[in-house]
Amino acid sequence: MEIVTAMEQDNPGMKVAVIDKDEPGGICLTRGCIPSKILLYPAELVRTIERAKEFGISFDLENVDFRAVMERMRALIYVDINGMRKGLTHTKNLDYYDTIAEFVAPYTLKVGKETIRSNMILLCTGSKPVIPAIKGLENVKYHTSDTILKMDRLPKSIAIIGGGYIAAEYGHFFSAMGSKVTIIGRNPQFIPEEEPEVSALAKRELQKHITIITNHEVRSVENTSDGKKKLVAVNKETGKEAEVTAEEILVASGRGPNTDILHPEKAGIKTDEKGWIIVNEYLETSQPNIWALGDADGKYLFKHVANYEAMSVYLNAVQKKGIKVDYHAVPHAVFTYPEIASVGLKEKEAVEQYGKSNLLIGIQRYEDTAKGLAMGSKDYFAKVILESTTNKILGAHIIGPYASVLIQEIINLMYTPTQSAEPIIEAMHIHPSLSEVVQRAFASRMPVDQYHHMIEEHYGLPTG
Repeated sequence: MEIVTAMEQDNPGMKVAVIDKDEPGGICLTRGCIPSKILLYPAELVRTIERAKEFGISFDLENVDFRAVMERMRALIYVDINGMRKGLTHTKNLDYYDTIAEFVAPYTLKVGKETIRSNMILLCTGSKPVIPAIKGLENVKYHTSDTILKMDRLPKSIAIIGGGYIAAEYGHFFSAMGSKVTIIGRNPQFIPEEEPEVSALAKRELQKHITIITNHEVRSVENTSDGKKKLVAVNKETGKEAEVTAEEILVASGRGPNTDILHPEKAGIKTDEKGWIIVNEYLETSQPNIWALGDADGKYLFKHVANYEAMSVYLNAVQKKGIKVDYHAVPHAVFTYPEIASVGLKEKEAVEQYGKSNLLIGIQRYEDTAKGLAMGSKDYFAKVILESTTNKILGAHIIGPYASVLIQEIINLMYTPTQSAEPIIEAMHIHPSLSEVVQRAFASRMPVDQYHHMIEEHYGLPTG
Protein backbone atom coordinates (compact mmCIF):
# COMPACT_ATOMS: atom_id res chain seq x y z
CA MET A 1 0.00 0.00 0.00
CA GLU A 2 2.91 2.37 0.70
CA ILE A 3 4.16 2.04 -2.87
CA VAL A 4 0.65 2.36 -4.32
CA THR A 5 0.00 5.58 -2.35
CA ALA A 6 3.31 7.11 -3.40
CA MET A 7 2.76 6.15 -7.05
CA GLU A 8 -0.66 7.81 -7.04
CA GLN A 9 0.75 11.00 -5.55
CA ASP A 10 3.47 11.29 -8.19
CA ASN A 11 1.39 9.90 -11.06
CA PRO A 12 -2.30 10.78 -10.44
CA GLY A 13 -3.36 9.23 -13.73
CA MET A 14 -1.56 5.94 -13.27
CA LYS A 15 -3.74 2.83 -13.32
CA VAL A 16 -2.70 0.27 -10.68
CA ALA A 17 -3.67 -3.37 -10.14
CA VAL A 18 -3.10 -4.94 -6.73
CA ILE A 19 -3.27 -8.73 -6.76
CA ASP A 20 -3.26 -10.67 -3.49
CA LYS A 21 -4.45 -14.23 -3.02
CA ASP A 22 -4.51 -13.78 0.78
CA GLU A 23 -6.06 -11.29 3.15
CA PRO A 24 -4.59 -7.79 2.68
CA GLY A 25 -1.68 -6.80 4.84
CA GLY A 26 0.85 -9.42 3.87
CA ILE A 27 2.48 -12.07 6.03
CA CYS A 28 3.56 -9.57 8.68
CA LEU A 29 0.03 -8.46 9.55
CA THR A 30 -1.98 -11.59 8.81
CA ARG A 31 0.16 -14.44 10.18
CA GLY A 32 3.64 -13.17 10.98
CA CYS A 33 5.32 -10.54 13.09
CA ILE A 34 2.32 -8.52 14.28
CA PRO A 35 -0.02 -11.31 15.50
CA SER A 36 2.87 -13.28 16.96
CA LYS A 37 4.08 -10.26 18.96
CA ILE A 38 0.54 -9.65 20.21
CA LEU A 39 0.70 -13.19 21.58
CA LEU A 40 4.22 -12.88 22.94
CA TYR A 41 3.46 -9.90 25.15
CA PRO A 42 1.10 -11.92 27.39
CA ALA A 43 3.79 -14.62 27.49
CA GLU A 44 6.30 -12.02 28.67
CA LEU A 45 3.86 -10.90 31.36
CA VAL A 46 3.53 -14.49 32.61
CA ARG A 47 7.29 -14.88 32.95
CA THR A 48 7.57 -11.46 34.64
CA ILE A 49 4.83 -12.34 37.13
CA GLU A 50 6.56 -15.64 37.90
CA ARG A 51 9.68 -13.71 38.96
CA ALA A 52 7.80 -11.37 41.29
CA LYS A 53 8.81 -13.33 44.41
CA GLU A 54 12.45 -12.46 43.72
CA PHE A 55 11.53 -8.85 44.48
CA GLY A 56 9.49 -9.50 47.62
CA ILE A 57 6.11 -9.55 45.89
CA SER A 58 3.94 -12.62 46.49
CA PHE A 59 0.79 -13.57 44.63
CA ASP A 60 -0.46 -16.49 42.57
CA LEU A 61 -1.03 -16.58 38.83
CA GLU A 62 -4.50 -18.09 38.94
CA ASN A 63 -5.33 -18.58 35.29
CA VAL A 64 -4.16 -18.03 31.72
CA ASP A 65 -7.13 -17.78 29.36
CA PHE A 66 -5.64 -19.08 26.14
CA ARG A 67 -8.81 -18.54 24.12
CA ALA A 68 -9.02 -14.91 25.27
CA VAL A 69 -5.36 -14.32 24.36
CA MET A 70 -5.96 -15.73 20.87
CA GLU A 71 -9.23 -13.85 20.34
CA ARG A 72 -7.63 -10.55 21.36
CA MET A 73 -4.89 -11.11 18.79
CA ARG A 74 -7.36 -11.83 16.01
CA ALA A 75 -9.57 -8.88 16.91
CA LEU A 76 -6.61 -6.48 16.81
CA ILE A 77 -5.20 -7.60 13.47
CA TYR A 78 -8.60 -7.63 11.75
CA VAL A 79 -9.06 -3.94 12.44
CA ASP A 80 -6.12 -3.30 10.12
CA ILE A 81 -6.91 -6.11 7.68
CA ASN A 82 -10.47 -4.83 7.16
CA GLY A 83 -9.23 -1.25 6.91
CA MET A 84 -6.76 -2.21 4.18
CA ARG A 85 -9.41 -4.16 2.32
CA LYS A 86 -11.69 -1.12 2.37
CA GLY A 87 -8.87 1.11 1.14
CA LEU A 88 -8.00 -1.26 -1.70
CA THR A 89 -11.59 -1.56 -2.89
CA HIS A 90 -12.37 2.19 -2.72
CA THR A 91 -9.19 3.76 -4.09
CA LYS A 92 -9.47 5.62 -7.39
CA ASN A 93 -7.55 4.17 -10.35
CA LEU A 94 -6.88 0.95 -8.43
CA ASP A 95 -8.19 -2.51 -9.33
CA TYR A 96 -8.01 -4.98 -6.46
CA TYR A 97 -7.90 -8.68 -7.31
CA ASP A 98 -8.35 -11.05 -4.37
CA THR A 99 -7.09 -14.10 -6.21
CA ILE A 100 -4.00 -15.95 -7.48
CA ALA A 101 -1.84 -14.47 -10.23
CA GLU A 102 0.54 -16.35 -12.50
CA PHE A 103 2.67 -15.35 -15.44
CA VAL A 104 1.61 -16.68 -18.82
CA ALA A 105 4.07 -14.58 -20.89
CA PRO A 106 6.50 -11.68 -20.38
CA TYR A 107 4.67 -8.76 -18.71
CA THR A 108 1.43 -10.76 -18.86
CA LEU A 109 -0.45 -12.26 -15.90
CA LYS A 110 -3.45 -14.50 -15.61
CA VAL A 111 -5.51 -13.18 -12.71
CA GLY A 112 -8.47 -15.38 -11.96
CA LYS A 113 -10.40 -15.51 -15.22
CA GLU A 114 -8.79 -12.34 -16.59
CA THR A 115 -5.50 -11.72 -18.35
CA ILE A 116 -3.80 -8.41 -17.66
CA ARG A 117 -0.64 -6.83 -19.02
CA SER A 118 1.64 -4.10 -17.68
CA ASN A 119 5.01 -2.69 -18.62
CA MET A 120 5.85 -2.25 -14.91
CA ILE A 121 5.34 -5.08 -12.42
CA LEU A 122 6.31 -5.22 -8.75
CA LEU A 123 6.61 -8.69 -7.26
CA CYS A 124 5.93 -8.70 -3.50
CA THR A 125 4.99 -12.37 -3.37
CA GLY A 126 6.08 -13.20 0.18
CA SER A 127 7.05 -16.69 1.25
CA LYS A 128 5.56 -19.86 2.69
CA PRO A 129 6.50 -22.44 5.32
CA VAL A 130 8.97 -25.10 4.22
CA ILE A 131 7.68 -28.59 5.00
CA PRO A 132 10.54 -31.07 5.44
CA ALA A 133 10.44 -34.56 3.98
CA ILE A 134 9.58 -36.56 7.10
CA LYS A 135 8.11 -40.04 6.86
CA GLY A 136 4.46 -40.05 7.89
CA LEU A 137 4.14 -36.28 8.30
CA GLU A 138 1.53 -36.06 5.55
CA ASN A 139 -0.66 -38.51 7.49
CA VAL A 140 -0.88 -36.50 10.72
CA LYS A 141 -2.40 -33.15 11.52
CA TYR A 142 0.29 -30.53 12.04
CA HIS A 143 0.54 -26.77 12.26
CA THR A 144 2.79 -24.20 10.63
CA SER A 145 3.24 -20.52 11.47
CA ASP A 146 0.44 -19.92 8.93
CA THR A 147 -2.13 -22.06 10.79
CA ILE A 148 -1.09 -21.86 14.44
CA LEU A 149 -2.93 -18.55 14.88
CA LYS A 150 -6.27 -20.31 14.35
CA MET A 151 -5.89 -22.34 17.56
CA ASP A 152 -8.53 -21.86 20.25
CA ARG A 153 -7.63 -24.67 22.63
CA LEU A 154 -4.31 -24.81 24.43
CA PRO A 155 -2.62 -28.17 23.81
CA LYS A 156 -1.23 -29.91 26.87
CA SER A 157 1.91 -30.60 24.86
CA ILE A 158 3.41 -29.44 21.59
CA ALA A 159 6.49 -30.56 19.65
CA ILE A 160 8.18 -27.97 17.47
CA ILE A 161 10.25 -29.16 14.51
CA GLY A 162 12.97 -26.57 13.93
CA GLY A 163 15.35 -24.66 16.17
CA GLY A 164 15.35 -21.14 14.71
CA TYR A 165 13.51 -17.86 15.27
CA ILE A 166 9.96 -19.21 14.89
CA ALA A 167 10.64 -22.15 17.21
CA ALA A 168 12.20 -19.91 19.86
CA GLU A 169 9.29 -17.46 19.84
CA TYR A 170 6.42 -19.95 19.73
CA GLY A 171 8.20 -22.24 22.18
CA HIS A 172 8.28 -19.33 24.63
CA PHE A 173 4.64 -18.51 23.95
CA PHE A 174 3.19 -21.98 24.40
CA SER A 175 5.29 -22.77 27.46
CA ALA A 176 4.17 -19.51 29.13
CA MET A 177 0.55 -20.34 28.31
CA GLY A 178 0.97 -23.71 30.05
CA SER A 179 1.90 -26.26 27.37
CA LYS A 180 4.70 -28.77 27.73
CA VAL A 181 6.98 -27.76 24.84
CA THR A 182 9.71 -29.77 23.12
CA ILE A 183 11.85 -28.14 20.42
CA ILE A 184 13.75 -30.42 18.06
CA GLY A 185 16.41 -28.66 15.97
CA ARG A 186 18.62 -30.24 13.33
CA ASN A 187 21.49 -27.78 13.83
CA PRO A 188 24.03 -28.36 16.63
CA GLN A 189 23.39 -24.78 17.76
CA PHE A 190 20.00 -23.59 18.98
CA ILE A 191 18.98 -20.46 17.00
CA PRO A 192 21.96 -20.97 14.64
CA GLU A 193 21.59 -17.48 13.15
CA GLU A 194 22.91 -15.91 16.36
CA GLU A 195 26.36 -15.67 17.94
CA PRO A 196 27.29 -18.96 19.68
CA GLU A 197 27.45 -17.37 23.14
CA VAL A 198 24.07 -15.66 22.61
CA SER A 199 22.47 -18.91 21.49
CA ALA A 200 24.01 -20.83 24.38
CA LEU A 201 22.60 -18.40 26.95
CA ALA A 202 19.20 -18.35 25.23
CA LYS A 203 19.10 -22.15 25.32
CA ARG A 204 20.17 -22.24 28.96
CA GLU A 205 17.44 -19.81 29.99
CA LEU A 206 14.66 -21.26 27.83
CA GLN A 207 15.42 -24.77 29.07
CA LYS A 208 14.08 -23.69 32.45
CA HIS A 209 10.65 -23.91 30.77
CA ILE A 210 11.16 -25.93 27.56
CA THR A 211 12.90 -29.14 26.48
CA ILE A 212 15.33 -28.24 23.69
CA ILE A 213 16.91 -31.02 21.62
CA THR A 214 19.61 -29.94 19.14
CA ASN A 215 21.54 -31.76 16.40
CA HIS A 216 18.62 -34.13 15.80
CA GLU A 217 16.84 -34.86 12.52
CA VAL A 218 13.17 -35.81 12.77
CA ARG A 219 12.86 -38.94 10.64
CA SER A 220 9.27 -40.09 11.19
CA VAL A 221 5.94 -39.00 12.65
CA GLU A 222 2.88 -41.11 13.38
CA ASN A 223 -0.45 -40.93 15.20
CA THR A 224 -0.71 -42.85 18.46
CA SER A 225 -3.66 -44.84 19.75
CA ASP A 226 -4.48 -42.18 22.37
CA GLY A 227 -4.79 -39.37 19.81
CA LYS A 228 -1.30 -37.93 20.13
CA LYS A 229 1.63 -37.81 17.72
CA LYS A 230 4.92 -39.63 18.12
CA LEU A 231 8.07 -38.18 16.57
CA VAL A 232 11.27 -40.14 16.14
CA ALA A 233 14.44 -38.07 15.79
CA VAL A 234 18.00 -39.25 15.16
CA ASN A 235 21.11 -37.71 16.68
CA LYS A 236 23.14 -36.59 13.66
CA GLU A 237 26.40 -37.31 15.46
CA THR A 238 25.75 -40.63 17.23
CA GLY A 239 22.80 -42.05 15.28
CA LYS A 240 20.91 -42.68 18.51
CA GLU A 241 17.14 -42.31 18.32
CA ALA A 242 15.00 -40.09 20.55
CA GLU A 243 11.20 -40.27 20.80
CA VAL A 244 8.90 -37.36 21.57
CA THR A 245 5.13 -37.61 22.03
CA ALA A 246 2.88 -34.56 21.94
CA GLU A 247 -0.73 -33.53 21.30
CA GLU A 248 0.23 -31.08 18.56
CA ILE A 249 3.09 -30.50 16.14
CA LEU A 250 4.34 -27.15 14.86
CA VAL A 251 6.58 -27.34 11.80
CA ALA A 252 8.95 -24.36 12.06
CA SER A 253 11.75 -25.38 9.73
CA GLY A 254 12.07 -22.18 7.72
CA ARG A 255 10.34 -20.45 4.83
CA GLY A 256 10.57 -20.85 1.08
CA PRO A 257 9.51 -18.99 -2.08
CA ASN A 258 6.05 -18.82 -3.67
CA THR A 259 7.38 -18.96 -7.21
CA ASP A 260 5.76 -22.35 -7.86
CA ILE A 261 2.47 -20.43 -7.95
CA LEU A 262 3.77 -17.39 -9.84
CA HIS A 263 5.65 -19.24 -12.64
CA PRO A 264 8.20 -16.45 -13.26
CA GLU A 265 10.00 -18.62 -15.82
CA LYS A 266 7.10 -17.99 -18.23
CA ALA A 267 7.93 -14.30 -18.04
CA GLY A 268 11.66 -14.78 -18.55
CA ILE A 269 12.37 -13.94 -14.90
CA LYS A 270 15.33 -15.83 -13.46
CA THR A 271 15.28 -17.55 -10.07
CA ASP A 272 18.01 -19.20 -8.03
CA GLU A 273 18.28 -22.92 -7.24
CA LYS A 274 15.81 -22.59 -4.37
CA GLY A 275 13.26 -20.60 -6.38
CA TRP A 276 13.90 -17.12 -4.97
CA ILE A 277 13.65 -14.36 -7.59
CA ILE A 278 17.06 -13.03 -8.63
CA VAL A 279 17.40 -9.24 -8.53
CA ASN A 280 20.26 -6.84 -9.19
CA GLU A 281 21.57 -4.18 -6.80
CA TYR A 282 18.60 -1.96 -7.72
CA LEU A 283 16.06 -4.78 -7.05
CA GLU A 284 15.25 -5.20 -10.75
CA THR A 285 14.78 -8.74 -12.03
CA SER A 286 16.26 -10.19 -15.22
CA GLN A 287 13.31 -8.66 -17.08
CA PRO A 288 13.56 -4.86 -17.41
CA ASN A 289 11.03 -2.94 -15.32
CA ILE A 290 9.92 -5.98 -13.35
CA TRP A 291 11.01 -5.60 -9.73
CA ALA A 292 11.00 -7.88 -6.69
CA LEU A 293 11.13 -7.00 -3.02
CA GLY A 294 10.48 -8.37 0.45
CA ASP A 295 10.54 -12.13 0.90
CA ALA A 296 10.29 -12.61 -2.88
CA ASP A 297 14.04 -12.11 -3.38
CA GLY A 298 14.92 -14.35 -0.41
CA LYS A 299 17.59 -12.02 1.00
CA TYR A 300 16.33 -10.92 4.42
CA LEU A 301 12.89 -12.13 5.45
CA PHE A 302 12.05 -9.23 7.75
CA LYS A 303 9.25 -6.67 7.42
CA HIS A 304 11.57 -3.73 8.09
CA VAL A 305 13.75 -4.88 5.20
CA ALA A 306 10.66 -5.13 2.98
CA ASN A 307 9.74 -1.56 3.99
CA TYR A 308 13.21 -0.36 3.02
CA GLU A 309 13.12 -2.30 -0.25
CA ALA A 310 9.65 -0.94 -1.05
CA MET A 311 10.96 2.61 -0.91
CA SER A 312 14.03 1.59 -2.95
CA VAL A 313 11.84 0.05 -5.65
CA TYR A 314 9.62 3.12 -5.73
CA LEU A 315 12.61 5.43 -6.16
CA ASN A 316 14.14 3.23 -8.86
CA ALA A 317 11.07 2.01 -10.75
CA VAL A 318 8.91 5.14 -10.63
CA GLN A 319 11.31 8.03 -10.06
CA LYS A 320 14.24 6.42 -11.94
CA LYS A 321 16.76 7.40 -9.26
CA GLY A 322 19.14 4.48 -9.77
CA ILE A 323 19.82 3.95 -6.06
CA LYS A 324 21.60 0.76 -4.99
CA VAL A 325 20.24 -1.15 -2.01
CA ASP A 326 22.48 -1.26 1.06
CA TYR A 327 22.33 -4.16 3.51
CA HIS A 328 25.39 -3.36 5.63
CA ALA A 329 23.37 -2.94 8.84
CA VAL A 330 20.26 -5.14 8.73
CA PRO A 331 18.87 -5.54 12.25
CA HIS A 332 16.57 -8.18 13.64
CA ALA A 333 15.12 -9.26 16.96
CA VAL A 334 13.92 -12.57 18.38
CA PHE A 335 11.11 -12.01 20.84
CA THR A 336 11.74 -15.06 22.95
CA TYR A 337 12.67 -15.20 26.63
CA PRO A 338 15.22 -13.66 26.99
CA GLU A 339 14.84 -11.25 24.06
CA ILE A 340 17.61 -11.17 21.44
CA ALA A 341 18.60 -8.42 19.00
CA SER A 342 21.37 -8.25 16.42
CA VAL A 343 22.69 -5.96 13.69
CA GLY A 344 25.55 -6.13 11.22
CA LEU A 345 28.35 -8.67 11.22
CA LYS A 346 28.80 -11.61 13.53
CA GLU A 347 32.26 -12.09 14.96
CA LYS A 348 33.24 -14.86 12.54
CA GLU A 349 32.19 -12.72 9.56
CA ALA A 350 34.08 -9.73 10.91
CA VAL A 351 37.26 -11.80 11.36
CA GLU A 352 36.97 -13.09 7.79
CA GLN A 353 36.52 -9.59 6.36
CA TYR A 354 38.84 -7.52 8.55
CA GLY A 355 41.25 -9.96 10.22
CA LYS A 356 41.36 -10.72 13.93
CA SER A 357 44.14 -8.22 14.67
CA ASN A 358 42.05 -5.37 13.23
CA LEU A 359 39.07 -5.96 15.52
CA LEU A 360 38.05 -5.03 19.03
CA ILE A 361 35.15 -6.59 20.91
CA GLY A 362 33.31 -5.04 23.84
CA ILE A 363 30.99 -6.71 26.32
CA GLN A 364 28.86 -5.54 29.20
CA ARG A 365 26.60 -7.57 31.45
CA TYR A 366 23.25 -6.10 32.46
CA GLU A 367 23.84 -7.03 36.11
CA ASP A 368 26.98 -4.88 36.23
CA THR A 369 24.90 -1.73 35.75
CA ALA A 370 22.70 -0.24 38.46
CA LYS A 371 19.47 -0.70 36.48
CA GLY A 372 20.36 -4.26 35.46
CA LEU A 373 21.10 -5.09 39.08
CA ALA A 374 17.77 -3.61 40.16
CA MET A 375 15.99 -5.77 37.58
CA GLY A 376 17.79 -8.94 38.64
CA SER A 377 18.98 -9.42 35.06
CA LYS A 378 21.64 -12.02 35.68
CA ASP A 379 24.01 -13.13 32.86
CA TYR A 380 22.40 -11.07 30.07
CA PHE A 381 24.84 -8.99 28.03
CA ALA A 382 25.59 -6.74 25.05
CA LYS A 383 28.42 -7.59 22.65
CA VAL A 384 29.80 -5.06 20.15
CA ILE A 385 32.33 -5.52 17.35
CA LEU A 386 34.46 -2.64 16.06
CA GLU A 387 37.28 -1.94 13.64
CA SER A 388 40.23 -1.24 15.97
CA THR A 389 41.80 1.79 14.25
CA THR A 390 38.62 3.75 13.49
CA ASN A 391 36.07 2.56 16.09
CA LYS A 392 33.74 1.84 13.16
CA ILE A 393 30.83 -0.28 14.36
CA LEU A 394 30.73 -3.58 12.49
CA GLY A 395 28.11 -5.47 14.49
CA ALA A 396 26.26 -5.74 17.79
CA HIS A 397 24.47 -8.55 19.59
CA ILE A 398 22.33 -8.16 22.71
CA ILE A 399 20.50 -10.74 24.81
CA GLY A 400 18.28 -9.60 27.66
CA PRO A 401 15.27 -7.40 28.47
CA TYR A 402 14.45 -4.74 25.87
CA ALA A 403 17.27 -5.90 23.58
CA SER A 404 15.30 -4.75 20.53
CA VAL A 405 15.08 -1.24 22.01
CA LEU A 406 18.66 -0.99 23.27
CA ILE A 407 20.18 -1.95 19.93
CA GLN A 408 18.51 0.91 18.06
CA GLU A 409 21.07 3.39 19.41
CA ILE A 410 23.73 1.31 17.66
CA ILE A 411 21.76 0.82 14.45
CA ASN A 412 21.29 4.55 13.99
CA LEU A 413 25.04 5.21 14.19
CA MET A 414 25.69 2.46 11.63
CA TYR A 415 23.76 4.59 9.13
CA THR A 416 25.99 7.66 9.58
CA PRO A 417 28.88 8.40 7.17
CA THR A 418 31.64 7.20 9.53
CA GLN A 419 29.62 4.57 11.43
CA SER A 420 31.76 5.48 14.44
CA ALA A 421 31.01 4.44 18.01
CA GLU A 422 32.39 7.69 19.40
CA PRO A 423 28.96 9.35 19.97
CA ILE A 424 27.88 6.42 22.15
CA ILE A 425 31.17 6.39 24.05
CA GLU A 426 31.21 10.15 24.64
CA ALA A 427 27.49 10.92 25.03
CA MET A 428 25.91 11.40 28.43
CA HIS A 429 23.70 8.41 29.22
CA ILE A 430 20.95 8.52 31.84
CA HIS A 431 21.95 6.88 35.11
CA PRO A 432 20.67 4.47 36.15
CA SER A 433 19.22 3.12 32.91
CA LEU A 434 19.71 0.09 30.69
CA SER A 435 21.22 2.33 28.01
CA GLU A 436 24.40 2.21 30.11
CA VAL A 437 24.73 -1.44 29.09
CA VAL A 438 25.33 -0.31 25.51
CA GLN A 439 27.68 2.53 26.39
CA ARG A 440 29.81 0.38 28.69
CA ALA A 441 30.01 -2.40 26.11
CA PHE A 442 31.75 0.03 23.75
CA ALA A 443 33.92 1.43 26.54
CA SER A 444 35.18 -2.07 27.45
CA ARG A 445 36.48 -2.96 23.96
CA MET A 446 39.36 -5.45 23.93
CA PRO A 447 41.28 -7.74 21.52
CA VAL A 448 39.38 -10.77 20.22
CA ASP A 449 41.39 -13.39 22.13
CA GLN A 450 40.96 -11.50 25.39
CA TYR A 451 37.22 -11.41 24.79
CA HIS A 452 37.14 -15.16 24.19
CA HIS A 453 38.98 -15.79 27.45
CA MET A 454 36.55 -13.58 29.37
CA ILE A 455 33.35 -15.02 27.90
CA GLU A 456 34.48 -18.62 28.35
CA GLU A 457 36.27 -18.42 31.71
CA HIS A 458 34.16 -15.85 33.52
CA TYR A 459 30.76 -16.19 31.86
CA GLY A 460 30.87 -19.93 31.15
CA LEU A 461 29.63 -19.54 27.59
CA PRO A 462 31.08 -21.00 24.36
CA THR A 463 32.25 -18.67 21.57
CA GLY A 464 32.47 -21.18 18.76
